[in-house]
Amino acid sequence: MDLKTRLKAYAQDLGFDLIGVAQAGPTPSADRYEEWVRAGRAATMTYLTRPEAIEKRRDLRNLWPEARSIIVVAMNYYAGGPPSPDDRPRGRVARYAWGEDYHEVIAERLRALLKFLNQEAGRPVQGKIYVDTGPVLERAWAVQAGLGWIGKNSMLIHPRLGSYLFLGVLLVDLDLKPDPPFPFDHCGTCTRCIDACPTGCIRPDRTLEAERCLSYLTIERREEIPEDLRPAMGDWLFGCDICQEVCPWNQRFARPTQEPAFQPREGIARMLLEEVLQMDEATFRARFRRSAIRRAKWRGLVRNALVVAGNLRAKALKAWIQRWREHEDPMLQEHAEWAMGHL
Repeated sequence: MDLKTRLKAYAQDLGFDLIGVAQAGPTPSADRYEEWVRAGRAATMTYLTRPEAIEKRRDLRNLWPEARSIIVVAMNYYAGGPPSPDDRPRGRVARYAWGEDYHEVIAERLRALLKFLNQEAGRPVQGKIYVDTGPVLERAWAVQAGLGWIGKNSMLIHPRLGSYLFLGVLLVDLDLKPDPPFPFDHCGTCTRCIDACPTGCIRPDRTLEAERCLSYLTIERREEIPEDLRPAMGDWLFGCDICQEVCPWNQRFARPTQEPAFQPREGIARMLLEEVLQMDEATFRARFRRSAIRRAKWRGLVRNALVVAGNLRAKALKAWIQRWREHEDPMLQEHAEWAMGHL
């Protein structure tokens, strides 16, 4: 077997469900990304709009001049439906955060992949690893490496796995034969994701208005959640899976992951709101030490829990909501006041 074939076989042994290779060069569809930024769709995520970061996303050789090949991997994280709810008020958590933090899991295995290349290539191989942690348009490169197409909800979709996929990128200073780009768009005339989005954040050009997306609001946004969007959160405590849940490709092809690291942790898929409303910051850090939920920060998760409590008319939580009405943080005070008004 040639080096690339051995590389792909080893990647499967490491637990990657998909792997493809693209040649380093100008990023496909970078112009659409830049247009999205210029239109102000990134909301408060300024790390996406810095000129130097845009330049690096335009061509990964601006990020690392030695890059010759771009290896893109994907891991399935679908874990089935959430457990049946009980009578206690709970908030839903997006599936990607049910297990261990994917950043650490995938980065560790990409390091193993780079080590394999060093052993097999006949010369030292330098590499750079990115797992949603740098100025890399992972989905665009995944399409270029043949892993799927970008759906109307801006997610990468694979025809036999759906869209519940984590992506990782390994840049190497080694020439590998590139795979052909994925040739088809299989969304057709389907608009289920657009129709189901509770805030209408999915645009016709397959981008999102971040400022209206529940995943942005509950994870990335650090300020108050706009009052007119709070009812749309429903019981979503962290992230949102609605556009993926209604996608026919997921309904037909998504299958539970066999990866132990992505199996649901106890009490995460539908988290008790009382647990969140009792947390201090130290408890939050300990509870979510190896979880993607850390991204929301303690203050953000409490804010979200207050909104969900209001949406659920959770009168059983009245005493805890009252506690946050008296908190020194004005933002948490205001969200608690709002929740109390909806009980």
